[in-house]
Amino acid sequence: MLDRFVGLSMLIAASAVFLYYTIWTLFMPFVDEDHPLHSLFPPRVWAIRIPVILIILFTTVVGSFLSVVMIRSNRKKAFKAKQKKSS
Repeated sequence: MLDRFVGLSMLIAASAVFLYYTIWTLFMPFVDEDHPLHSLFPPRVWAIRIPVILIILFTTVVGSFLSVVMIRSNRKKAFKAKQKKSS
């Protein structure tokens, strides 16, 4: 039951973020600058900066993880080869 609740909450959160971002990027440019609705959204320049920052962060984390895994795997292989050679 907990997994369904977590999945539903993640789906609702993702849908809310998608809806907010879509309204911000697609509909707000057509609203007048002095309209009070603009106070709910950050400046439009952040509509590009935020995804770029997230993509860079994501690729850095994935690249670091893969590097660590490859280095550890190589060390294991070298250690096994050294043990096999010494026996």
